[in-house]
Amino acid sequence: MLLLSREQILSVFSMRDAIEADKKAFVLHTEGRAKVPLRINLETEDGSGQCMFMPAYVGGLNMAGVKMVSFFPGNAGKGLPVVPATVPLIDGATGLVIAIVEGTTLTQIRTAAIAGAATELLSNPDSSTGALFGTGGQAPAQLEALLTVRPLKEVRVFDIDPERVRAFTKKNAPLAERFGAALVAAESPGHAVDGADVITTVTTSREPVFEGDRIKPGCHINGIGAYTPSMREIPADILQRAACVFVDNREAVLAEAGDLIIPMNEGLFSEERITGELGELILGKVAGRENREDITVMKTVGFATLDIVTAAAIVEKARAAGVGTEVEL
Repeated sequence: MLLLSREQILSVFSMRDAIEADKKAFVLHTEGRAKVPLRINLETEDGSGQCMFMPAYVGGLNMAGVKMVSFFPGNAGKGLPVVPATVPLIDGATGLVIAIVEGTTLTQIRTAAIAGAATELLSNPDSSTGALFGTGGQAPAQLEALLTVRPLKEVRVFDIDPERVRAFTKKNAPLAERFGAALVAAESPGHAVDGADVITTVTTSREPVFEGDRIKPGCHINGIGAYTPSMREIPADILQRAACVFVDNREAVLAEAGDLIIPMNEGLFSEERITGELGELILGKVAGRENREDITVMKTVGFATLDIVTAAAIVEKARAAGVGTEVEL
């Protein structure tokens, strides 16, 4: 059994690798080759955290696994990951656990790659200005994903805590510079989105994080952070203006995504307005952006197929490079 740490994962697996793995997972899901129950959410007795279990079996790879992931906001003050995770990978031919992958890094990469894939598929190719809402553990990978797929010259960063924005822009300036981009600390949500070509939201907000009427024609929006029926980042009027609204997994989004559930309950959106899943777009079953002025939206809550496909790709590259620690239990 191969054990892989954060450093070992990052030494062999790039954001481009992750984007291609996610695209493969979207296709396998849409083709019906994956068995993916809805995630199990268990809240702690005092409400301070959530423990989530995300199982999947992926045909084609003949691999199974479960991502054990938690959300404990209080960990930030303890110097611990807010979203710790672990992924055991199971060989579908033997039922043996062949690898255990450090899941916090895997989650960051595969989640950012969702936005990267959606941005590559749906945004205007010459997009030059980005906006990023949220500066938590997911944010650096989200920034890298945007920069990997589009030639952004400026990314405006907003968070409800200006100090976190300053720390984030300072720490991640070298990453942006590597791609020829500059990070700008946005003074307000409006400053972040005015004129933006691509917007990624990665917060745990329960209210929309920007005003829909500030969004310019042609913008693409990735709704990443909200993953429960009570959370929302995207205003309903943007869903109404959008030419396309895509999801990663229709069943999961309709069960878990407040970004769609809340406006649906208010009569401001309907399931029929969902254009399709990203897998359907990749397979050519539905159309995406049709002109430069289209506003496009992608909403994700994540699903375990992404974790299993990405974990399998990481393990394959690690074994080829001789990276990781082999153990026997």
